[in-house]
Amino acid sequence: MIHLPGKGIGMHTFAFTAISTLLLFKAAPFALAQSVDIPVEGYHLAWSDEFNGTAMDTTKWDYRDLGPRRDAVNVKDTVSLDGKGHLVMTTKRVGDAYHTAMIGTQGKFEAVFGYFECRVQFQKEIGHWSAFWLQTPTMGQEIGNPAKAGTEIDVVEYLPNFGDDVSHTLHWDGYKEDHKSTHRRLTVPGVSKGWHTIGLLWTPEEYVFYVDGNETWRSDQAVSKRSEYIILSLEVGKWAGDIAKAKLPDSLTVDYVRVYQKDPAKQAPVGDHLKTDPKG
Repeated sequence: MIHLPGKGIGMHTFAFTAISTLLLFKAAPFALAQSVDIPVEGYHLAWSDEFNGTAMDTTKWDYRDLGPRRDAVNVKDTVSLDGKGHLVMTTKRVGDAYHTAMIGTQGKFEAVFGYFECRVQFQKEIGHWSAFWLQTPTMGQEIGNPAKAGTEIDVVEYLPNFGDDVSHTLHWDGYKEDHKSTHRRLTVPGVSKGWHTIGLLWTPEEYVFYVDGNETWRSDQAVSKRSEYIILSLEVGKWAGDIAKAKLPDSLTVDYVRVYQKDPAKQAPVGDHLKTDPKG
């Protein structure tokens, strides 16, 4: 169980630029009662996908941004379940093109505040990067007010060409001249191998990031006070290395995605937070 404040780990930071994109969605509520370990005291499981079965659950996820994106093409057949409780997202060569994968809960599920967690085994090859992130459907619609417009929250981004480094990043105020961001890149020994648990505690006051139960970063900048949806993605781009040198296919494997929230009776309405937010 994660107890706050979390246990820190050694880290170092570097200059880093994260490039992401925006799609809009309309969310529907979803509730789930299931017996799992609760990682944050006082929270309950609100939504999850354990990736059981043999096909992606389209009541929870949609294929995202199908077609050309960056240096690859997002297609449906790069997303599968292995029948052993895992989601498999793959980058592969098809002729002279690269096909890769992106899914999101837009139109299916969104949440404001909570503890968001996934268990993953990262891809091995250079040339593509993986991410577990949250996105707002109103990114940059009110410049200077991320509490209301929302913030892109990159819970984790992983590039094999960076070795055992992972990155956490926040983006707000759109993606053009008003764009702002803050990030933390750090070394987590062994993260390039085996299974790892990635977490985000998002409260009205701050974001706290975790890798394998250890706190890796916290920030009180651009705290979103609006509901956001979940994205899992693989993307191809030069900053991830030369994809031509990669041994493909190569996959990101996900064991589960879970969202925990406080009892609604103990959590003030979002509107109340907006009224008292000094930055809002």
